[in-house]
Amino acid sequence: MGLRERKKAETRTALSWAAIRLAVERGYAEVRVEDIAEAAGVSPRTFNNYFSSKAEAIVARNTDRVRGIAAALREHPAEPLWDAITRAVTTHFAPDAESAAHPLPDAEQWTAGVRLMLAEPAVQGEMLRAQAAAEAEIAAAVAERTGADPDRDLRPHLVAAAVTAAIGTATAHHLRTEPPSPMAPLLTEALHGFATGLATP
Repeated sequence: MGLRERKKAETRTALSWAAIRLAVERGYAEVRVEDIAEAAGVSPRTFNNYFSSKAEAIVARNTDRVRGIAAALREHPAEPLWDAITRAVTTHFAPDAESAAHPLPDAEQWTAGVRLMLAEPAVQGEMLRAQAAAEAEIAAAVAERTGADPDRDLRPHLVAAAVTAAIGTATAHHLRTEPPSPMAPLLTEALHGFATGLATP
């Protein structure tokens, strides 16, 4: 990634992170695009160059993680598929530099705020759209890795659906437990459940 692309990726991440934090802290309805742009240190026009709505900005953080998972699956082709999937998922859902730079507020309040944010119809709709795109990207990566034909073979799509289901289920369990269960072991457990019962394409 060149300097220009890296700067664009950093701006996108900063906007998404700002949208999430503000929605959690204030409530989704109380956050404007102008607020998100200001928190990220850019103009509203710059926000509009990246996202069409604050819901899209919120979901973008997860979307980019899944794109990273798909890219990681195209690496290390000799590694067993489900080992590669588990490594890619747990790596991309680990705390990153952006979250380390912005320590979370009180964990209990944060979790409650995330629950409310994810209950917003606009966010849920954007999540569904992003999930469909994520499954397509992961299926393509799995097909490339295994030599399957994604237009004729069902299995890459089953694997992709299993990966997104594991991520969604682990996230939901993380948010409903008190205190929240750590994500890494939840993701590993969920993926292992599929790995032991869903054959490699």
